Amino acid sequence: MPWVVQVLAVFAVGRLVSTAIFLLAAARQGPSPWAGPAPGYGTFINFWDSGWYERIFREGYPTGLPQDALGAVTHNQWAFYPLYPGLVRGLAAATGLEWGVLAPVVSVASAAAASLVIYRLFRLRAEHRTALAGVAVVSLAPVAAILQVPYAESLHLLLLASALYLVASGRYVAAMPVAVLLGLARPAGVPFAIAVGLLFLQALWIARRGSDPEVRDEAAARTLPLFLLGVVSSAAAVAWPLIAWVVTGRPTAYVDTETAWRGEALVPFLPWFEAPAAVVGPAAGALVVVGLVVGVVGLSLAPSVRSIGRVPGAWCAAYLLYLAAFWDPQSSTWRILLPLFPLALAVATPRRGRPLWVLLPVCVVLQFLWVDWLWAWTPTGADGDYPP
Repeated sequence: MPWVVQVLAVFAVGRLVSTAIFLLAAARQGPSPWAGPAPGYGTFINFWDSGWYERIFREGYPTGLPQDALGAVTHNQWAFYPLYPGLVRGLAAATGLEWGVLAPVVSVASAAAASLVIYRLFRLRAEHRTALAGVAVVSLAPVAAILQVPYAESLHLLLLASALYLVASGRYVAAMPVAVLLGLARPAGVPFAIAVGLLFLQALWIARRGSDPEVRDEAAARTLPLFLLGVVSSAAAVAWPLIAWVVTGRPTAYVDTETAWRGEALVPFLPWFEAPAAVVGPAAGALVVVGLVVGVVGLSLAPSVRSIGRVPGAWCAAYLLYLAAFWDPQSSTWRILLPLFPLALAVATPRRGRPLWVLLPVCVVLQFLWVDWLWAWTPTGADGDYPP
């Protein structure tokens, strides 16, 4: 069969598995803030932040930030980027269909297109069977159910995979508009700009210090387009916070909205020390952080991870650095790791002792646990359930 058919078949299997998991979890769901017990599939997948995207779809963004009695900014739409709800709104205007129909369709269609691009990206470094296995890992990953709900993850995955493929293929100018859209889909503009910066510095170093003249010339030819892509990516990274400033008149509108979910000011890197310390104590928490750092460094040095390629490797390094600096570790962390999808190729690379037929069933079990424990809502106290 043509590779397109094979990739879409693998993707379809993944979506059937996720649908079955959603239906099973929905049948077990009790009353929630969004619906009564045992909601239907369409209602169940519209839980959590789907409601915020739907609110943007219907109302847009507020010109004034809501505040509590103490003047602190409270939860509002500015934390969610505009491309996904804007696309659904445009399709609604063209077709007359509603959010409940269009939003899941856009998510699934974006995820299907992303699977095709991911395959092409993986084929730059692997043969067909391994690249297809990498797509299977992404389609059945423990958080793959998020690819068919009204979240921006599917659209973001499509844009990210496209940007990485274009950069890895040397089409830097074509990657520029994709980088702009990427910066309006989810807060991934900063790590993407960092990744491009790493690639630029690497090319500059090789162009000046490389021992092979041919390699030096090839690297020198990459420096200018990578520099220009870095400028565009950096501008895209700050576009949404600037738009929030212009519309609301508050320079820190976006950051204040994001930190409303934290309940405290943003201090880079600190939450990764505070979160484990709150659970196991300061000393053990510090050991946990050291273990995470050592684990990430060790993983990056593994031959299978290094084999994913220069561009995906730079992205994964930049994204992990971004998460370390700005992410508050909590139950949503598993979903936030989805952009590290290039590592699926490292996992799918054939090796003795870790056959794919063992890995994929484990992924399905973990996906069920993710949907049943995190997507499904269970009251856990005054603050409600842990978010997915």
